Amino acid sequence: MDVIRVGDKVLSKRKIYALIDKALEMRASGLSQQEVACAMGLDRPFISRLEKLGEIRKGRKIGVVGFPVANKDQLEAFLIEAGADYVLLMSDEERWRFVKEKQGLELFNEVMEIISRLRMCDIVVFIGSNYRIKLCAALLDKEVVGIELGKSPIEGDKLVDLERIKQLFATFEAEEDKK
Repeated sequence: MDVIRVGDKVLSKRKIYALIDKALEMRASGLSQQEVACAMGLDRPFISRLEKLGEIRKGRKIGVVGFPVANKDQLEAFLIEAGADYVLLMSDEERWRFVKEKQGLELFNEVMEIISRLRMCDIVVFIGSNYRIKLCAALLDKEVVGIELGKSPIEGDKLVDLERIKQLFATFEAEEDKK
């Protein structure tokens, strides 16, 4: 139900949700808390508290790329829940389709787009072969954390230890808390 009674007031949940969505979209677009508060007729501390209520994690932007991943869906769900800023996971079949279905320039542009997005991250977790981890570290001027699935070339999907990834993200959080 959209309407709820609180004491002698009748409130519209839809109106509240729309206000929250608008405030967060304005913040995500780059406006300061004060600018959003002024534009919406709210107090700046309200915007701050709203953000605190929904905060998943603070700190550096994290990107995760991995292939060939057997438990892709499970891993992706955790990474999204953990607040990873960029996630690209592929099974063995998906990675070969990615390469084979594109022409030269299209493939090049897409790879460059992926590199560009990873360069916006502060930390990149690369899950793959020993060779690809070294290549990623050489291409990116970032902290690259490698999770090796085997020696190159890897054939077939490999199971990624979800607990290891969870521990890695907990380490990132603990490092951020020290700052």
